[in-house]
Amino acid sequence: MNQIHILLVEDNEGDILLTTEALEEGKIVNKISVVKDGKAAIDFLEKEKGYEKETLPDLILLDVNLPKKNGHEVLEYIKKSKKFKMIPVIILTTSSSEKDIIMAYKNYANCFITKPVEIGDFLQVVSSIENFWISIVHLPGKLKTNDHG
Repeated sequence: MNQIHILLVEDNEGDILLTTEALEEGKIVNKISVVKDGKAAIDFLEKEKGYEKETLPDLILLDVNLPKKNGHEVLEYIKKSKKFKMIPVIILTTSSSEKDIIMAYKNYANCFITKPVEIGDFLQVVSSIENFWISIVHLPGKLKTNDHG
């Protein structure tokens, strides 16, 4: 099976630890890259400022409440870019505000998930993300085609 590269954009250390542990315990081998603010997420995608050797992710887990650039700004940047718009973006955030949900979908988020408070529930959500987005869905980055435009 192909390795799946996930970019986790999250500033909360506890959530980073829980998410990466849950993904690493999964049945699928993943490469997980972590950036802790919205500006770093854009630098990562553009391969700038220390991220020159990184490969584009197949899937992005994006928090809304981030320093420097918030998740909505990052999502808008990704989905307006010809290079990045096909990368699925899952909003994974503590927010359950209707405003955040609507704004995420207006900017073409692939889905919006509110992080559960309980650790067991959080781990189950991450496992469900992995099962669906990695085991079931065909990701565009893994397709053998020259034209993604």
